Amino acid sequence: MTTTDSLTDRLSALGFTETEALVYCELLKGGPASGYRLAKAVGKARANVYQALSQLTRRGAALIDDSHVQTFRATDPGELMRALAEGYRQNAETARTALQALAAPEADDRIYHLKTIDQLFERAIAMIERASATVLVDAFPETLDRVLPALERAAARGVVVAAFVYDDRAIASFPLISSTAAHFALTRWPGLQLSVVADAREHLVSLLERGMGQVLHGIWSDSAYLSCLQHSGLAAEIRLASLAATGNPLNEIALLQAQPPGLHHVMRDADERPAGVEDAA
Repeated sequence: MTTTDSLTDRLSALGFTETEALVYCELLKGGPASGYRLAKAVGKARANVYQALSQLTRRGAALIDDSHVQTFRATDPGELMRALAEGYRQNAETARTALQALAAPEADDRIYHLKTIDQLFERAIAMIERASATVLVDAFPETLDRVLPALERAAARGVVVAAFVYDDRAIASFPLISSTAAHFALTRWPGLQLSVVADAREHLVSLLERGMGQVLHGIWSDSAYLSCLQHSGLAAEIRLASLAATGNPLNEIALLQAQPPGLHHVMRDADERPAGVEDAA
């Protein structure tokens, strides 16, 4: 059963003060009331309750009747949550536009750790949305479910997409190549796998706790060199499994055949190397 304390905690996460949350909950339980009665009901100073009521009416969480004795009524929770969600969406979009205008991110060839489930999936989906040429994925069923809509959107705009998966689902928009060792991986692997390589320009490798409660291992890098290596290795695994299952080697995803943007970046760096500098190989 939900308690008033847990409700006030949830409202606090939405920007309500403790007093605002208590007053709103009291209005829902007890119906329309004056500020005086509300102050007695929630055990707060009258001045603090009137300040809370002012804020609640300003943000649309309460209605006020000024005809005689000021009386307040709670806004329907569904109506309030929809308004708060839309306000948050608009503010987030405005902030995103302003923040992105500050500076264009540049590749720095570092490896960064991803610590939370939301951060990891947001990064994976953003990678897929940014891709212009190829996306390769290695995903367990639970992690594939989270990124599949983004993969289908990428395929629809002409990106070459291929996924190495661990169930027998099939879709029309791009090949899902099932691992021949799916049962072993699903029962013995120490978590849920998700790897994404986008354009051989950035890559994400992660292992999530079963149930997706936390990230056990998660890294992301925009090193084109490392991403080319990740692309080459994952493409080879997908192609081998596809050849065994269907006879189709999926040559279009091979690194040197696809020539994604990351490979061009690596080759350009080699071309721009100062005269007299020899390749390490």
